[in-house]
Amino acid sequence: MSKRREKPNRRNNAAAVLRWILFTRHYLLQFPLLSAIFAFLLFFAAFSVISPLPPIINQHRSSLLKNGAKAGESTFSTETSPFRVPRSGGRRLWKSMQSKFYYGCSNASDSFQTADLKTNRNRYLLIATSGGLNQQRTGITDGVVAAYILNATLVVPKLDQKSFWNDSSDFAEIFDVDWKCTPICYLTKVLPVLNKKHVVQLGKFDYRLSNRLSPDLQKLRCRVNYHALKFTDSILEIGKKLVQRMRMKSDHFIALHLRFEPDMLAFSGCYFGGGGKERMELGKIRRRWKSLHASNPDKERRQGKCPLTPEEVGLMLRALGFGSDVHLYVASGEVYGGEATLAPLKALFPNIHSKETLASKRELAPFSSYSSRMAALDFIVCDESDVFSTNNNGNMAKIIAGRRRYFGHKPTIRPNVKKLYKLFTSRHNKTWEEFMSKVRSHQIGFMGEPNELKPGRGEFHENPSSCLCEDSVAKAATGPNPTPQTLPHEGHENVKENIKRNEASEVTDEHSIENEHGQGATEMDYVDNGNAVQGKKPGW
Repeated sequence: MSKRREKPNRRNNAAAVLRWILFTRHYLLQFPLLSAIFAFLLFFAAFSVISPLPPIINQHRSSLLKNGAKAGESTFSTETSPFRVPRSGGRRLWKSMQSKFYYGCSNASDSFQTADLKTNRNRYLLIATSGGLNQQRTGITDGVVAAYILNATLVVPKLDQKSFWNDSSDFAEIFDVDWKCTPICYLTKVLPVLNKKHVVQLGKFDYRLSNRLSPDLQKLRCRVNYHALKFTDSILEIGKKLVQRMRMKSDHFIALHLRFEPDMLAFSGCYFGGGGKERMELGKIRRRWKSLHASNPDKERRQGKCPLTPEEVGLMLRALGFGSDVHLYVASGEVYGGEATLAPLKALFPNIHSKETLASKRELAPFSSYSSRMAALDFIVCDESDVFSTNNNGNMAKIIAGRRRYFGHKPTIRPNVKKLYKLFTSRHNKTWEEFMSKVRSHQIGFMGEPNELKPGRGEFHENPSSCLCEDSVAKAATGPNPTPQTLPHEGHENVKENIKRNEASEVTDEHSIENEHGQGATEMDYVDNGNAVQGKKPGW
């Protein structure tokens, strides 16, 4: 009904009420007490007729959290049905029962030749990493293995300082380089050789090694990534302080890596319900990448390439059993939409913290102007958290997921975005119990449990299967068939079948990764006596 038709109807209803009051006035005056009670009731009746109806809020992308009628519940109200989110959580999800049966193992075999025995001293490899901190970490790790394969010495890597990260830090300001050739060493020993010998430089060096390497080379990857590659002491010191301060607030906490920065959203080509303003702002940023195809938001979301919104990742965590009292450390950059975008997440988890709230401006001053150093602080807290979660399956999520597998299979929640998007789209037609059951079913195989992924499946830095060993003694002492703990969900279908089904829906396609690696040679920079021949380079 339109507003123009509503106003006359309200006036007619009000007039009818007043006529009825005048008609009954004569009889009510004979009973004063009854008259007073009746007048009080009529006042509220007339007020409800005359006053306008409350507005109905469109909650397709952002719901308003309200207190429900029942104690201990919150309500995401919709036009059709209440969506009640319990305040309390379910069973504890802070530890995997299966983790004690597995451990990281990356020692070299007896047949593995050490670098000093096989390196050609007249052969040097340079790599130029690309992207942010975690892409750079991947490139450095794989660069060491590439140098070993080529019998070459790896020169201190050159970090990407020109992309959106706009960080002028060099390698030594982020990673400990004592185990590598120092700048003085480079100038006195490497530079004269570079002027005389042919050198190969690998540009945009990240994800340039195949997953299908020998076990010894895979373990070399692990030794570099999980043991040799360390942050500087200044970064480690503040990172540990942040972890300690989180522990002071709660015995357990979740670290959430929230990728919702404007450039990331623009690159994804997804739409998040912000109307013309969003399309204009993100479209302007997207045009900076000349090689990107025209965006198709519906297709990107169907294929699981769109990150969850802060509200959606909050609902996922609540559905998995984490209560509103859980403390959340949010690792993120500039969130698109600011506080308005974060409000639904804060309503679901009021105890939200970040490096900016845990540390003083003075403590963060040496890092705040450098995005990679700030990202390193977040990396440390995410790695040390009891539970790690993310709203997308990007580089940091993969690196931390692999690291947490290697160091004890700590719970690591990767959203099954391809399945969850349909659920979030239709959630207002479901009860909370139905929604919760579906989330838990979809997330089987995405919780960081051992054997979720088959060996060799996915990207190696996310699933370092060659570096994971089974403790047969501990497993035998427990019993022949220990019960796997996957999710706080009773009565779900066979776990193995669900994992197999969810594996098929993984966003990462191993075949496409191999194809990318196969094309990597065309994207290298070849340098022969200082004359560069530049090949095709990806946009990001």
